[in-house]
Amino acid sequence: MTGPLHVVTGALGYSGQYIARRLLDRGAVVRTLTRSPGRGNPFGSRLEVRPFCFNEPAKLVESLRGAEVLYNTYWVRFNHRTFNFAQAVRNTRTLFAAAREAGVGRVVHVSITNPDKQSTLAYFRGKAELEEALMASGLSHAILRPAVLFGKEDILINNIAWLLRRSPVFGVFGDGGYKLQPIYVDDLAAIAVDQGVRRENVTIDAIGPESFTYRQLVECIGEIIGKRRRVVSLPPAVGYALGWFVGKMVGDVVITRDEIRGLMGNRLCVQGPPPALAVTRLTDWARRNQEWLGSRYASELRRRREREMSYA
Repeated sequence: MTGPLHVVTGALGYSGQYIARRLLDRGAVVRTLTRSPGRGNPFGSRLEVRPFCFNEPAKLVESLRGAEVLYNTYWVRFNHRTFNFAQAVRNTRTLFAAAREAGVGRVVHVSITNPDKQSTLAYFRGKAELEEALMASGLSHAILRPAVLFGKEDILINNIAWLLRRSPVFGVFGDGGYKLQPIYVDDLAAIAVDQGVRRENVTIDAIGPESFTYRQLVECIGEIIGKRRRVVSLPPAVGYALGWFVGKMVGDVVITRDEIRGLMGNRLCVQGPPPALAVTRLTDWARRNQEWLGSRYASELRRRREREMSYA
């Protein structure tokens, strides 16, 4: 197959997989850069797989050479002994520099709602630093700022449902009145691919069509899966301690202190309407998938340890 090359980071993972599928369905030539080249490839020979080479910038440049668009989903969720935000920022800066040297025509970069270079939260501070770096690179770019993603491979929404299926009560941090605006992962992919054919520099709040307080989100999911539970308010420190305990039981990081601060600080919501392509309502999607939603725990660390495990 011949045609313009599109490079997607993490096309064997979560959001990158949906971007790659949309591009392939359009007949594009698609290459992925990944830390997990041995992970199950749902696209077979249609997708070219190459490893990230952050420590070998020349190889990274060659992997990007000839690309019309780079779609970047690479990031980490929290600091860990084997990965951290500082490393992710350095690596992404290297990726942007390689894209510029390789002559990539455009970068579509996935960020986060409300990035802030002055934030005490490393997640939001790092995302702001990378937005600034991309803007200063001279590359044509679109910056997408989603809040919370949901979909088959999701962690947050699935694990809320998992806890609701197993506990008679559900604790929220504080009053649970802080808001979230979840977007369906394939809607985010549609926005990304649409921006790939454009050339103007834009920043888009990629939020979904529904807004919830955290308490409302928990209650809504419980009702949809048939597990209505009493929702109780907890001091954030107590909520974190319970999350830590559950994490020890399942061998994962369920929640971090910074994630709690980000939630309670209303970092995952913005003012204004959703983009035109963000049409899928979480409530409709959850009803269509209520039989399996939360039936199994989704582990962040397991995905990172078991590099050949499929995300599905």
